[in-house]
Amino acid sequence: MAQELKAGSRWKSATDSAEVVVVRAPAEPVELWCGGHPMVPLGTEVPSTCKVEDGFADGCQVGKRYADETSGLEVLCTKPGEGSLSLGVDPLPVKGAKPLPSSD
Repeated sequence: MAQELKAGSRWKSATDSAEVVVVRAPAEPVELWCGGHPMVPLGTEVPSTCKVEDGFADGCQVGKRYADETSGLEVLCTKPGEGSLSLGVDPLPVKGAKPLPSSD
């Protein structure tokens, strides 16, 4: 189920301790997942039966930004977890640092 994400909204994993804040919201609703399950708004109760799925266990690191160029989504990991972030089944990659201009 696609979620309507807004900049500044906070989400948590249903499978582990991971939490993210939306830095840049996508134009269209997307399926933000962690550990192979949809993320839920912070403060929402989650069933304890959700476990990190195989193939979604690369983890997410605190302080790292994850972005998808196609949708325009960018999130910041505020609490690490065992599950990896994804848009549905597609991995959400870590956003690379912008190269600084040379000072020739």
